[in-house]
Amino acid sequence: MFTLARFSEAFLVLRARDVSFELMLVPVVMVVMNVFYALCAYPAGAAADRHRPRTLLLGLTVLIVSDLLLAVAAGPVSMLAGAALWGVNMALTQGLLAKLVADTAPARLRGTAFGIFNLVSGGALLAASTIAGMLWSALGAPATFMAGAVFAGAAAGLLGYRTQPSAGTGSGA
Repeated sequence: MFTLARFSEAFLVLRARDVSFELMLVPVVMVVMNVFYALCAYPAGAAADRHRPRTLLLGLTVLIVSDLLLAVAAGPVSMLAGAALWGVNMALTQGLLAKLVADTAPARLRGTAFGIFNLVSGGALLAASTIAGMLWSALGAPATFMAGAVFAGAAAGLLGYRTQPSAGTGSGA
């Protein structure tokens, strides 16, 4: 579900052109995204070491805000802000997802687990990007990013549901 929420970054480039970025300035969108990714990766990794579910939930929340901002972007400032938040989302989630695979796979199957994880993630990214492209073609750029926000919200809801303690297992029982 999470990967369905995060389609290809190529849509950021397309959105930049859609909000009238000059062609020669379009790569700045990817630079901004990657700068924020790089700046936030270490602190996000440190936070993930202590608070995995919260960090993943924060990453999904940042993705929702990014998608909503990109859906309504009308110029370079809002476009770059959305791209920056997309990078923050990546910092909060990419390393954490790999850590979850490493922590849950038996040592003798860790390579296989990473292979399966990347296969499934790649398939989901292909599906998400196909859906995003169809939405873009049929309904326009805002619909694409709104759908991303909906998928991210659904993933956050599922994560929140899965991390809640079961009834009767509280400390007072």
